[in-house]
Amino acid sequence: MYDAWVRVGRALRVVLLIALALLFLIPFYLLVRNGLASEQDITSPDWTFFPSTLHWSNIRELFEDSTVPMARSLYNSALIAVLTTAGTLLLASLAGYGLARIPYRHADRVFYFVLATMMVPAAVTFVPSFVLVSSLGWISTLRGLIVPTLFSAFACFIFRQYFLGFPRELEDAARVDGLGYWRTYWLVVVPNSRPVFAAVGAIVFIGAWNSFLWPLVIGQDRDAWTVQVALASFTTSQVIRLHELFIAAAVSIVPLLVVFLFFQRWIVAGVERSGIED
Repeated sequence: MYDAWVRVGRALRVVLLIALALLFLIPFYLLVRNGLASEQDITSPDWTFFPSTLHWSNIRELFEDSTVPMARSLYNSALIAVLTTAGTLLLASLAGYGLARIPYRHADRVFYFVLATMMVPAAVTFVPSFVLVSSLGWISTLRGLIVPTLFSAFACFIFRQYFLGFPRELEDAARVDGLGYWRTYWLVVVPNSRPVFAAVGAIVFIGAWNSFLWPLVIGQDRDAWTVQVALASFTTSQVIRLHELFIAAAVSIVPLLVVFLFFQRWIVAGVERSGIED
């Protein structure tokens, strides 16, 4: 009797997981379905699972559209996301390692100050940041899009908590070999901290790729548009180009899917291994 209930429970879990997976896939299905359909198929009251004719030419039309530089926007987003991720990993990991390992009587106070910045709403710092970037002449430049977003208090917190639990024996062995904090960090700590670097890197990359408001304000020239700004341009007060909007959205999530699928096992593992410790 007990075995029967166990089998029933397993079957119900499988059914529930399948149902949740299908619900999760619905947005992706809609993107592909509408992206390869015509405007008439999208707005038709007679819904079909897939239109009778798949318009693969919509992809070519997307990249040939002279009003929206989609290829340039994808390049800008990729460049910004990669540089932001690399800079954030460098700065946040150095800050986290210093707060976790370098003896300093005010280290805890500095750490709490960094945490306090996470409680400040982004709207409060948005205007001062824009004024500063504008005064530096960084409007519509990569510097203006990247530099103000490089440091992440959240990433610093994750690294600091991870390094608190890092095996001191490895660092002690490096000190015996004559390495200082800097070389110990590069030669010992970083190579043995790949899970947390991969986890934080994936989170930062996805956040940088999806950023909209800051690139919208700073990237005022078309050549400085990111993919999220380009997507917004398909919806105007005069017309909404639905098929281009859907296919552009489908194209824009491909890099995110690749990053997520490649780093998914590290995202959970890295965050779990950075649990809060004193």
